[in-house]
Amino acid sequence: MFRAAKARNFLECKEQFGLFPKCAVVVVKKRINNRFCSLNQGNLVNPSPGTVIDSVVTKPDLYDFFLVSQSVRQGTVTPTSYNVIWDKSGLAPDSMQSLTYKLTHLYFNWPGTIRVPAPCPYAHKLSFLVGQSLHKEPRIELADRLFFL
Repeated sequence: MFRAAKARNFLECKEQFGLFPKCAVVVVKKRINNRFCSLNQGNLVNPSPGTVIDSVVTKPDLYDFFLVSQSVRQGTVTPTSYNVIWDKSGLAPDSMQSLTYKLTHLYFNWPGTIRVPAPCPYAHKLSFLVGQSLHKEPRIELADRLFFL
């Protein structure tokens, strides 16, 4: 289903605008039980923000990684799991990891980093507002517009 919709949208974009967008689909999970620590002068400490774990504990047959994007004052930091399920972006894995970390800095309601890239909480807020505001099916004329903004 995803592949059929993706192919149709990309073909329409190419036919209408002469463009073939580079895109990646990444599954972001923040409710995980994995914890990581680093060794600092014989003591176990939380990894610093921006730490990427992409080997040993990840699945060798998948394009996945863990990212520690925030620091915590107390307790153990929980990383965020990223699984790239489709990638036609042309980005190297290091660039994809760097991009996801930079996107955690772009949430306007918080001065530091957050656990997930900013588009995730923005999509969550937008879907909540649309669900609260629209109490019927949107008009078909608005289907290709950003009517919910």
